[in-house]
Amino acid sequence: MPPKTRSKTRQTESRPEVKTPYQGKKRAFGEFKCQPCRQTWSSANSWANMGQQCKKCKINVYPHKQSPLKPTEGEYNRERHNINLCEMCKKLRYSCKEYNP
Repeated sequence: MPPKTRSKTRQTESRPEVKTPYQGKKRAFGEFKCQPCRQTWSSANSWANMGQQCKKCKINVYPHKQSPLKPTEGEYNRERHNINLCEMCKKLRYSCKEYNP
């Protein structure tokens, strides 16, 4: 009698879809590039499997590069974080800067 094997369908159903390079639970520093308009930006408010909306195209863009946040990056902000453009803020219904998993 052959050994029982797990179905590939069952294995993939239990794993969340990986959309970003970073898979940690905390904020990360992310680099974004919108393919249609070529707009680029970086953010210290980047999360695993979450995107940010391009200001020009209004489409959700996932970061192409992410790294764990260094202590100084979280405190330094050149621009105010726009919660209307952040997928994580929309999910939380408040600023993701305040979220501490």
